[in-house]
Amino acid sequence: MTRWTGVFPAVTTKLKEDESLDLAATQASIDRLIKNGVSGVIVLPMLGENASLTAAERESVILAAKEVVAGRVPLLSGLAHVGMTEALASARHYEKLGAQGLMAFPSIAYKSDPRETAAWYRTLGTGCGLPIMIYNNPIAYGVDVTPAILNDLADVKNIVCVKEETGNIRRVTDLYNECGDRFSVFCGVDDLLLESAALGVTGWVSGMTNAWPAECVELFELCMAGRYDEARRLYRILTPAFHLDTDVKLVQYIKMAEKVVYGAPEWVRAPRLPLIGTERERVLGVLEATVSALAATPRSAS
Repeated sequence: MTRWTGVFPAVTTKLKEDESLDLAATQASIDRLIKNGVSGVIVLPMLGENASLTAAERESVILAAKEVVAGRVPLLSGLAHVGMTEALASARHYEKLGAQGLMAFPSIAYKSDPRETAAWYRTLGTGCGLPIMIYNNPIAYGVDVTPAILNDLADVKNIVCVKEETGNIRRVTDLYNECGDRFSVFCGVDDLLLESAALGVTGWVSGMTNAWPAECVELFELCMAGRYDEARRLYRILTPAFHLDTDVKLVQYIKMAEKVVYGAPEWVRAPRLPLIGTERERVLGVLEATVSALAATPRSAS
C-alpha cells in the first residue's frame, strides 16, 4: 500500500498578467521545491486555482509538472468537481497523463451528508487506479470526512491518506483512535504543523512551503526528530506568515509570498484580484518581517 510521508506543497499555478498559464514559471517553482527537499508535489489544489481553470489548462499543468518532476518525487493532482461522472473521468485521465496520486475534494458545489460523502469517496477509490488523499476541509466546503466515515472507507485500498484541515487539533488523535494507522494523516493547515506533528502526523500539505521550501522542510524534519525546542524557534518565526494560509485570500497571499521571496509572478485569475491598498501593505509587512527574521536566525544543524 502507498504510504506518503513528508512535506507535499500544494503548488500554486503561475499565471501571466493576462490570466493565461505561465507554465515555464510553474515548472521553475516545482523544480525549486524539489531541489529544496520536498517529498512530493501536489498540482491543481485549491491553492492552484483548480476550479478557475479549464479542463485543457488542467491537462497542461499536469503534463508540465510531469516533465519537470521527472520521477524525482511523487506527483499528485487535485481532483475537484461537482459531479461523480466528471470526477471519475478526470481521475482516469490524470492517471494516463502521469499523475501518481490524487488529492480528492468532496463535491465542490454540494454539502453531502455522511452517507453521501462516504459513497463519493468509495466510488472514486474503486473507480480509478490511483492512490487517493482525501481533502478534508469542512471550513471551506461544508463537508467533514469524520473518523467514522474514514473507518467506513477502510476497506477501499486506494484511499491511503487524509489531509486533515478541520482546524481542530483534537481530530488527529481521534483519527488514530478510530482508524489506527490504516491511513496516513497529513497536517493540512500551516499554522498547526508543530501541534499536529506532536500528535503523530507523518506528512504536511503546505501552502507557504511554496515560498520557503528549505525552511519548511527543516521545520518538518525537526518535528519528526522530536527536536521541539529548535522547531519552536523556527515555527514562531514562520507562524505570522503561516496564518496567511488560513485566510480566504490564501491564493493571493501565498503568491505574494513567492513574489517577495524569489520573484515569482503574483497574478491570479478572476474572480480573485491582485492585492491593493492597505491589505497589500499589511501582507507585505508580514512577509518582509519573516524574511528579515529568517535571515537573522542561524539554521539548525541537520
